[in-house]
Amino acid sequence: MTNMKARAAHWNERYRSVGAEHVSWFEPEPNQSLALVQLVAADHNASVIDIGGGASSLAGCLLERGHTDVSVLDVSKEALDAAKARLPKPELVTWIQADLLEWTPDRRWRIWHDRAVFHFLTEQRDRATYRSLLHRAIEPGGAAIIATFGQDGPTSCSGLPVARYSVEALAAEIGPGFTLIGSGGYDHHTPAGVTQKFAWVVLRAEGTSPN
Repeated sequence: MTNMKARAAHWNERYRSVGAEHVSWFEPEPNQSLALVQLVAADHNASVIDIGGGASSLAGCLLERGHTDVSVLDVSKEALDAAKARLPKPELVTWIQADLLEWTPDRRWRIWHDRAVFHFLTEQRDRATYRSLLHRAIEPGGAAIIATFGQDGPTSCSGLPVARYSVEALAAEIGPGFTLIGSGGYDHHTPAGVTQKFAWVVLRAEGTSPN
């Protein structure tokens, strides 16, 4: 089984066994993400891609706020189907079922949003792939919103190890080509009532990728 098939099988099973609204990362209202998108979106025409968005309610909330160019990428068909089922007009969102590490972007977006994907990339080569994709997929002058488990956050999630970051370490890990314009931490309260510490950064893209 390839890595891609293994990752898809893992997350499909997770959503089937636990349920889209009971997985630990589910938020009824993604208020932190919405606030950060609003911070960097000059207007509602700013394109947004939600990396690993799965069954998140973010896409629907963005549509409700007037955003007209919203994409969601996830490896799990189960997650994307759950998100589509929640929306009255799912066709207004561009759904991309793909493994991030094997994905080839065919366009650029103004805003790259990633809540809780980057911390699963515990191998240096996978983080390098992520950085390359970010440079290729974001518009010059666009913004990357990236949130991970903080230094006091969990050491694993859904049976997988994770990396934990301070805001300084997270910004440094993304590397050159971006300017830090905002950072902080927040507490995520899981459906089971557990509090998880997160760190987030907002980075402005300085230009196109040298690759």
